[in-house]
This record gives sequence, structure tokens and C-alpha cells, in this order.
Amino acid sequence: MGERGFLETGTRLCSRYWPFLRYLLVGGWNTLFGMGIYALLYRWLGERFHYLVLLVPANILAITNAYLGYKFIVFRTSGNMVREYLRCYVVYGGMMILSAGLLFVFVEYLKLNPVYANAVCVLVATVVSYFSHKHFSFR
Repeated sequence: MGERGFLETGTRLCSRYWPFLRYLLVGGWNTLFGMGIYALLYRWLGERFHYLVLLVPANILAITNAYLGYKFIVFRTSGNMVREYLRCYVVYGGMMILSAGLLFVFVEYLKLNPVYANAVCVLVATVVSYFSHKHFSFR
């Protein structure tokens, strides 16, 4: 394959997989952001509030951050912002319930530190949410 054929093949592959690569980049940022927000809240408020209660404000901030990244960088939709934002909450509401259940099991039964347990939960939620957003939030 000549240089031109290699470049054309590379360009086709990039254009085909670029939306997923953008998702991975934004998802990586969202993962770090969500874990960081939870860790900060736990550090600042962990002695006054139960670790599960801290999921609520952490998720509100993380969902808003994720929505903006998915809307403008990944899916680049022109749909109704309020409708898409609310759909993100539906997806992430399910993810929050799943995360809360997993977090409870990891902390109470496996005796993991809440911050480390939350990191695992965020990673699971990132993978599941891609398909939910692609086929529901930003369809």
C-alpha cells in the first residue's frame, strides 16, 4: 500500500471511530471530574455527612459537566437543550442508583475506602452510560 492509500485508510478509520474516540476523551475527563468532586466532598464533608448522601451533590455537578461535554464535543447535537439535559438525568439517575448500590456493597461488605469504591463505580457507569446516551439522550 502506497503512502496515499495508507493516509486514505487512516483518514477513513479516524472519521469512522472519531465520535467514539471523542467519547473516550470526554468520558475520561468526566470520570476524573466525578471522582475528584466526590473525593473533595468526602474530604470536606465526610465527617458530617454519610458517604452516600455526598453522592447527590457530586452527581449533580458531574452530570452537568458530562452533559456539556457530550452535547458540544461528542454528539454535537442541535436538539432541545432542556430535553437532552433531562434525558441525561434519566440515564445518570439510573447510574446513580446502580453506583449507590455498588458503593454500599463495596464499603459495607468488602470494607473498601469510599473514595476508592466510588472510583470503581464511576468506571462502570462511564461504560454503561455511553450506550444509554448514544441511543437515548442524544439520539
